Amino acid sequence: MPSTYVNPRYAAPPPPASGREEAAVVIAGGGLVGLTAALDLARRGVRSVLLYEDDTVSHGSRAICFAKRTLEIYGRLGLGAKFLAKGVTWNTGRVYHQDREAYAFDLLPEEGHAYPAFVNLQQYYAEEWLVEACAATGLVDLRWKHRITGVAPRADGATLTVETAQGRYALDAQWVLAADGARSTIREAMALPFLGQVFRDRFLIADVVMHAPFPAERRFWFDPPFHPGQSVLLHKQPDDVWRIDFQLGWDADPEAEKDPARVEARVRQMLGPDMPFSLEWVSVYTFRCRRIETFRHGRVFFLGDSAHQVSPFGARGGNGGVQDADNLCWKLAAVLEGRAPDALLDSYDAERIPAADENIMNSTRSTDFITPKNDAARAYRDAVMDLSASYAFARPLVNSGRLSRPALLRDSPLSSPDAGAWDGGLPAGAPAADAPVIDAAGRAGWLLERIGADGGFTLLADTAQVEAPGIATLRLAPDALQDHSGLAAARYGMRPGDAVLLRPDQHIAARFRAGTATQAAIAAAHRRALGLAA
Repeated sequence: MPSTYVNPRYAAPPPPASGREEAAVVIAGGGLVGLTAALDLARRGVRSVLLYEDDTVSHGSRAICFAKRTLEIYGRLGLGAKFLAKGVTWNTGRVYHQDREAYAFDLLPEEGHAYPAFVNLQQYYAEEWLVEACAATGLVDLRWKHRITGVAPRADGATLTVETAQGRYALDAQWVLAADGARSTIREAMALPFLGQVFRDRFLIADVVMHAPFPAERRFWFDPPFHPGQSVLLHKQPDDVWRIDFQLGWDADPEAEKDPARVEARVRQMLGPDMPFSLEWVSVYTFRCRRIETFRHGRVFFLGDSAHQVSPFGARGGNGGVQDADNLCWKLAAVLEGRAPDALLDSYDAERIPAADENIMNSTRSTDFITPKNDAARAYRDAVMDLSASYAFARPLVNSGRLSRPALLRDSPLSSPDAGAWDGGLPAGAPAADAPVIDAAGRAGWLLERIGADGGFTLLADTAQVEAPGIATLRLAPDALQDHSGLAAARYGMRPGDAVLLRPDQHIAARFRAGTATQAAIAAAHRRALGLAA
């Protein structure tokens, strides 16, 4: 199949001459999540060795829907502008039932955000940019064609057996981040089973190159005339590439369905006889909603698909994996630098397992709605679809994939109880909200650009008296950072004299009403957020 993208090939370094080597942090997997973790650590000054069995980025578009929170993370890592410049921005989704539109929705109806609800971008672009950024730091040892074949965990780390074309070597790691995907060698070597469901259904992905008149929005069809009894999803990508997902049913033969002639016939049925197109990439997948029991195993941490898997509707897989890295890396850096105890790393399980369970729950519900398991379920779904065209109450019941939202870390052990009475605004555990701001020099920008910019904690306040040693203070005041639209104060629920403590991953750690934001109170919340005190 012709392609609009040519995969780069990276040189494979030789194994160490001694046959054995040591490293503080080893990352297994050079896909989206592993590269994100490597760059995040490097931005915090932490060196890592990244091992990957291939010598290029992903083949095919794969994860294409990057959610707002993930875009904000990449903004912090220095790549946000690239996503906006190359990607296809969209906020609107449309749902169709048979031959009519049921309803449309806007995922970002309010103004005042640096990033849209979603940007569509082929995964290989994101990975290529991550490789370039990792290499530019000088802190990531990228080892292409270095395949992990064994792992022996120890109390103080793990020994990895690594195969290369020039021979085998042992790599003694103090910490291991397993981001080696759904078929994780490390997970299998440690005999960690997945818990959850494999659904009896299959979908065909077809990346189609065409100059189509369709707008940049998400379109989902239930039981369309061109694919009766099944579902279809359409997304626009850069380079005139369109993603089409066709539901096939469990009895479909995956290999037969990938035959180009068969795929072209399905696409032609959808587009009509006059739309020229060519196929770029084809794949067949099965729905899976499951995870391993815990994500931390001593000095080994599991991220992304090696830890949890969801069906693709809702864009929760890749976004969830990036947010795993966002959660873990600042904590690991704090431990390595001696600023936090090992116990801080236990909060990775405490925070990311509920996030994974939320994704699995939403993905499972979407799968049950998209692929009804019996006649009663199908009758319910069809009734909801019919009602949704005329009645607003039915529209929230339509589930074509509850789209990715950031996790609210409701019960995080790192969060402090509110100081004072708060009756609105983002609570502790929530990801920070963005807002337009103007600095003292009159330059316009965004609030999130300044939260965690130095890799540490940030105190958001509006008076010079509210501050704490060792914590960067952002003052929302006319002579400092102007909240000229009032959106920052409104979104955080802040009044004059209030303060909000934010973690390095831009999640809220504590909130203080006026008069409660003493140095002692802020220091106590800071210590708690570092796992130093409860």
